Amino acid sequence: MQTTQSISLKARVQRIGSTLSSMVMPNIGALIAWGVLTALFIPDGYLPNEEFASMVGPMLTFLIPILVGYTGGKVIGQERGAVVGAIGTFGVIMGTNIPMILGAMIMGPLGGFAIKKFDQVFQHRIKAGFEMLVNNFSAGLIGFALALIGFLAIGPFVDGMTQLMASGVQAILDAHLIPLANIFIEPAKILFLNNAINHGILTPLGADQVMETGRSILFLLEANPGPGLGVLLAFMFFGKGSAKATAPGAILIHFLGGIHEIYFPYVMMKPALFLSVIAGGVTGSFTMMVLNAGLRAPASPGSILAIMAMAPAGAHLAVLAGVITSAAVSFATAVLVLKADKSEASDDDFEKANKKVSSSKAQAKGLAVSATSINQIIFACDAGMGSSAMGASILRKMVKEAGLSQTVTNKAISQLTDNSNALIITQEELQERAKQKAPNAQFAAVSNFLNSPVYEEIIETLSNEQTVQFQEIHEENTLDAVFDYDMIELDKQFASKEEAIRYCGQMLVDAGCVSEHYIESMIEREENLSIYMGNSVAIPHGTDEGKKHVKKSGLVVVQVPEGVNFGEQGEEKHARLLFGIAGKEEDHLSLIQKIALSCNDERNVLKMANATNKEEILEILEMN
Repeated sequence: MQTTQSISLKARVQRIGSTLSSMVMPNIGALIAWGVLTALFIPDGYLPNEEFASMVGPMLTFLIPILVGYTGGKVIGQERGAVVGAIGTFGVIMGTNIPMILGAMIMGPLGGFAIKKFDQVFQHRIKAGFEMLVNNFSAGLIGFALALIGFLAIGPFVDGMTQLMASGVQAILDAHLIPLANIFIEPAKILFLNNAINHGILTPLGADQVMETGRSILFLLEANPGPGLGVLLAFMFFGKGSAKATAPGAILIHFLGGIHEIYFPYVMMKPALFLSVIAGGVTGSFTMMVLNAGLRAPASPGSILAIMAMAPAGAHLAVLAGVITSAAVSFATAVLVLKADKSEASDDDFEKANKKVSSSKAQAKGLAVSATSINQIIFACDAGMGSSAMGASILRKMVKEAGLSQTVTNKAISQLTDNSNALIITQEELQERAKQKAPNAQFAAVSNFLNSPVYEEIIETLSNEQTVQFQEIHEENTLDAVFDYDMIELDKQFASKEEAIRYCGQMLVDAGCVSEHYIESMIEREENLSIYMGNSVAIPHGTDEGKKHVKKSGLVVVQVPEGVNFGEQGEEKHARLLFGIAGKEEDHLSLIQKIALSCNDERNVLKMANATNKEEILEILEMN
């Protein structure tokens, strides 16, 4: 059994890797656009065009590094950190003569960290009315300082390091040792360090190599689908049980869809298969090296379709040969492993392997939890009464069904206390605020409180072989006090989300639950953080500050059959059911739990959205 210290070390390594890749992965589209430009319009491309080719250099020199720096700053310091990170990145770009993707991966997080620390020290000292002035000038001045530092120091340093690493890569290529990298890459992929290796290390080096040679084999070291294909083919022909039955579908997802994670459970099921993917990876890379194969830009995801699209003219056969030989060797060695194993494979073995993969995936995303280190799960939102209560209700039921001992509660972010044994779940936009209140806790972020895959990952990560009795939190049933037949409205239409929120707020006012001021608090809540919960459900409610305008707990249900869009800037987040909430003390939690558990099932949401009378909604919510 792993010690807590070893788990922590592994988690830290994976978090560092996740941070590196999180700066590049959102911008893969820009790298692909650059790769297509390169493949088509440079002098030896498919359609040489001098004018269009003039975009190739500036896109790699300016656009892509600034995007990476912006994203890196946002990961650490949200929007202000993103701006400062981009300004600092411009400094390293202008201080050197080479593409500064690696420099951007330094300046972006540095800018986010600097603005985050500034806000921690000075934000609470700013006088009312001066917030915008201080925020704008602080971001500008910190960005200005980092741009100078980047220009004078960090840019030249990264330039020297890049040249050194490029020389090292070239020396490895000249010595024909590149295939040996797969000895480390293939096992690391199955530990979910694949994105960190590919996009955090190989992509920046490969981009530099493309500028000199027009192609890079580095883009193929991790993306090659051959090793995984060989293992899946071996299970399809020689496997047993569920692993054999599911292998054909997994092949399509892996090879054509580019989702390599699909084959990880098969390898975890029989650890000797690590030798198969290593042998396949080494063989494929050797074949590609001999045939001078390479790609113009990273292929993400690692689909054979994306790989062939990124291959330059004349290199397709060489790339395909590397994929085929790697699959053949991986298949042959996997068959030997499967034939040598005389044990009867059971569906339980495959399920356990899936759980191991889910646990590794959760840790790679920063969800490094174990049954021994977490005793409390807390859902946190701005006010602690709407979205967090819904998420807590759903996960509490899952924890109970899994026989786990952890308690599941919900709180406002302002009420959080630091606890190293707590797992705090927030919406993605709120995680940094929550970390400031509880820096030693562990965190997970969700975008859909009603139906998030993160919940299953948490349950699988916390589960162990021995289950313990769940201590259920009993809540007083006060439904009659907060909800009645007249607080349901059917078949409404709204021109905007603000109109919909105000309508819900006015219903609460008319019911004597809140004062008029609470409506503005509901609008403010949506402006700060979306109240859309997923599954076509939105829960208009006030901010933490708005609680002072609540006279008594209440809830209204508004049906919007045609939906009202709660998305931003082209997002499609149409809510067909609105649950307007005003919470006083804790007596609304039982009601929230019923709403959450009912709306977790999209079929129930569909029935309520199409209901022709109030009784149908009451029946689904189990309140009549």
